Amino acid sequence: MRSSVLLLAMAAGLGLAAPALRAEPTRYPLEIGNCGHTLRFEAAPRNAVTIGQSATEILYALGAGDRMAGTALWFNAVLPEYAEANARVPRLDNNAPSFESVINKRPGLVATQFEWMIGPQGVVGTREQFHQLGAPTYVMPADCQGKNNLVGADGTRTAPFSTESLYKGITQLAAIFDRQERGAALVADLRAREAAAIARARGLNLADASAVFWFSSADMDLDPYVAGQKGIPGYMMRMLGLRNVVQSDEEWPTVGWERIARANPSVIVVARMDRRRFPADEVEKKLAFLRADPVTSQMEAVRNNRIVILDAHAMQATIRLVGGLEALTDAMAKLRP
Repeated sequence: MRSSVLLLAMAAGLGLAAPALRAEPTRYPLEIGNCGHTLRFEAAPRNAVTIGQSATEILYALGAGDRMAGTALWFNAVLPEYAEANARVPRLDNNAPSFESVINKRPGLVATQFEWMIGPQGVVGTREQFHQLGAPTYVMPADCQGKNNLVGADGTRTAPFSTESLYKGITQLAAIFDRQERGAALVADLRAREAAAIARARGLNLADASAVFWFSSADMDLDPYVAGQKGIPGYMMRMLGLRNVVQSDEEWPTVGWERIARANPSVIVVARMDRRRFPADEVEKKLAFLRADPVTSQMEAVRNNRIVILDAHAMQATIRLVGGLEALTDAMAKLRP
């Protein structure tokens, strides 16, 4: 009953037909609006391919791992609870798969975390290319709502990120795969944990605490990719009462260390990932740089070891985001005098 009430309450903003919003079997055909496209499903997809770890782990959480024919684009190892399911799904590529490798799986759905993978300038292909071959594509709403992916290296936010777009994606995927009750339970759990972390952080009453999120750098000698004010880490900071020292609307702009050092953030959050696209993907190299560089080593956060390590996936619109909020709240508690 609680699942039905929760889903019905979310109906207005999800773009789904009412039958798919109750904790009842999905009534196919199902139509869903997604990032400017209308998708139609005659049945729950088989041979789904996911490009981006967010969609991958959501489908595992929904119990739809048996419907998956391939995954790609990984930042961190899969969550331990999904290791068994993940072992049965072929990995097409650790980064961007080829169009051919995806379409050869004859996918009934291709779900992507990022529009730059499948979109107007898609690295893998455009949505039209997939649709022409009968493969519907689903872009996680968090990457298209309030965001222009044609401006900036990783897109520019036109409106601040909200976890509602993440919960919308979970609920829509649950409807597509006829997993409504599991979707409702997952969203309810994430909402409760999110609210608890925010309440705890705000209860600390920290005076002008600030932060910077360092994702990676194209080279250790180049300016780092850090979180803009309206993206996912920007949301995390805003909700927890932390001031983002980076004010750009770009998702991950490059900002010089001298400028960051002048802002002197209270906390530095660095991404840990298994990806090795750039030298700074390795967290140990980030930490070594911060402690050895003549500019960064003088920052209060470095001298006082106020460095928080988060999985890169927890800095994105994923089911790990709330865990990132919780870890950051734990770190904030240590800032109290």
